[in-house]
Amino acid sequence: MTEDAIAWMPATTMAAAIRRKQLSPVEIAATLLARIERLQPAVNAYAHLSPELTLAAAQAAEAAVMRGDKLGPLHGVPVGVKDLLITRDMPTEYGSVTMRGNRNAIDTPNVARARAAGAVILGKTTTSEFGWTGVSRSPLTGITHNPWRHGHNAGASSAGAGAAAAAGLGPLQFGSDGAGSIRMPAHFCGVFGLKPSYGRVPNHPVSLGDYTSHVGPLTRTVADAALLLRVIAGPDPLDHTSLEAEPADYPTFLRAGISGARIAYSPDLGLARVDTAVAESVASAVARFEELGAVVEQVTPPWAAEGPELVRGLWPANLAQHLPKLADHADKMDAGLVACLRAGEGVTMTGYQQLRARKYAYVAALHAWFADWDFLLTPAVSVAAFPAERLQPADWPEHPWDWVSWAEFSYPFNFAGNPAASIPCGVTPEGLPIGLQIVGRRFDDLGVLQAAAAFEAIAPWADRRPEL
Repeated sequence: MTEDAIAWMPATTMAAAIRRKQLSPVEIAATLLARIERLQPAVNAYAHLSPELTLAAAQAAEAAVMRGDKLGPLHGVPVGVKDLLITRDMPTEYGSVTMRGNRNAIDTPNVARARAAGAVILGKTTTSEFGWTGVSRSPLTGITHNPWRHGHNAGASSAGAGAAAAAGLGPLQFGSDGAGSIRMPAHFCGVFGLKPSYGRVPNHPVSLGDYTSHVGPLTRTVADAALLLRVIAGPDPLDHTSLEAEPADYPTFLRAGISGARIAYSPDLGLARVDTAVAESVASAVARFEELGAVVEQVTPPWAAEGPELVRGLWPANLAQHLPKLADHADKMDAGLVACLRAGEGVTMTGYQQLRARKYAYVAALHAWFADWDFLLTPAVSVAAFPAERLQPADWPEHPWDWVSWAEFSYPFNFAGNPAASIPCGVTPEGLPIGLQIVGRRFDDLGVLQAAAAFEAIAPWADRRPEL
């Protein structure tokens, strides 16, 4: 089979072909490893590769197929793992030279579940330093390039995962999202990204970000995301915040449609600046939901206004665990992260707790408002991809660490724990992808997937590929 056929094959198709003995796990792994090696200089999506481990896992998967063993739902399918998620056989370096060579004895539960389901781990994908920013560069790995425009931002701390999915460097990618880091790479790179409800996917160690960090999939199709989520969701004793409920059968119920759904649409949450090309593309996409039988109403959510002040107070405070590194390593760290940490130095315990109290009131108001709506639609991000050496686009106000100015649509749903996805909905005149954000009620991960699948069916994207 050709490289292109394997590189752009959905995981759902790949898993079925492996089970039918029509496609070899070893051929898949070897083809993707060769493709990654060739494209790594142009994309830089992977922070660590261990080809010998990947091929050994693929050989074991192939032997199991040939023996007629019982196969898991991801058997033989390659998966990339973000370098903020710990793995037992590859280093986890958090995009930081201060963590170079760091190794762990176990897999985080979500990675362990993927392996148990038969997945073959391709490698660790790049991340911004400790996941702090919305820009795809780190002191450890340099720039991760957007596959649609070399040198441009691939978006936030799951940038390697988004770029890998967009470039055909592995059909299933693990991301994590503390303020948009799944949805932003999905938007910038033209792929699908789902931030599940908080706690849906267990993680270890539990993030110190006050219940804002969610683990979820980045893929080229909604069905592939549903497949991975079904495997990795569910409670785990290593994560005391994980949800008790077992996950729904997302792949089986994916195509139920959204006829009759009540949908709120907010082009700016009443506070965000949005570039014209993004606003127009999102508005056109929103109109299509009425074709799907939904009732759509434009709104300004009453809870949104306090968000900017809250996130700018809490973001530096929640990163404060890294402050001690500045004494010996500030010159080796991302200058923006250093500035952000310095901004949090003066936050007192009393001040932090007051911010948290305000945040929880904000979250309560958000959930009360959602009682009247099934979904909220917004832009995923205010801007399209811009040069990755910048923290803000050239025509936006500069700031030493505040990248949130162009990402006001993400963090409210990290605060509140709602499921939220970014799905491709168009391109700028320059050919750069644009994402539509679909937000659901807390715990309605299936509903968000169904809404995304319904939109994907009338506005398919997966056949659009960057020229690499």
